[in-house]
Amino acid sequence: MDMMDESWIVPPPASPIHGDDAFVGTDATVNDFWRFAMSDLRMNNTRGYLAEFLVAKALGLHEVNRIEWDAYDLLLDGIRVEVKSSAHLQAREQPRPSRIGFSGLKGTRYHPKHQYDPAGKQLNAHVYVFCVQTARTHEEYRPLDVNQWSFYVVKRSALEKHGTAGVGLDAVARLSRGVIPWSDLRASVIQAATGEVVNDAPWW
Repeated sequence: MDMMDESWIVPPPASPIHGDDAFVGTDATVNDFWRFAMSDLRMNNTRGYLAEFLVAKALGLHEVNRIEWDAYDLLLDGIRVEVKSSAHLQAREQPRPSRIGFSGLKGTRYHPKHQYDPAGKQLNAHVYVFCVQTARTHEEYRPLDVNQWSFYVVKRSALEKHGTAGVGLDAVARLSRGVIPWSDLRASVIQAATGEVVNDAPWW
């Protein structure tokens, strides 16, 4: 056992919260906070959380919460899944629709007691799911409509061969089997994970 174990502060699992839970000493509820922080699902960070949530639901992961510092986003029966999102429209003024692209494909593994993996950034998932919000005008943008998303499933090995500095939509379409319906994501992820290997070796 690590000699530092007894002195480390280990957080317990987060307690479930509900929208109508109140902040003590105020008239505010958790719903009020959620509206404050994430009411606009077009915002870049929030859209990323939404994409992870939609993929988690498609994979059948109903009792899961995102972990901010983990090396991948979702775990399905041992399959590590990374979710990336992009959109034509933003929650700010823009001269034209954004070009679809994805970055941050590699990440550096982290352990609270052993810090960052000295090997640096790697592809840490077996499968990558690229999610595109397809609305072209704000009039048609419906954040709660899963049919406005296009999903692409790409093997880790295919990304590695292509290059991992970043990837555009044309490349994602070539590397994948094309757009996958939300309802077929689980089967597609399982199939894509076959034969894929990630670096699990500890660095300490």
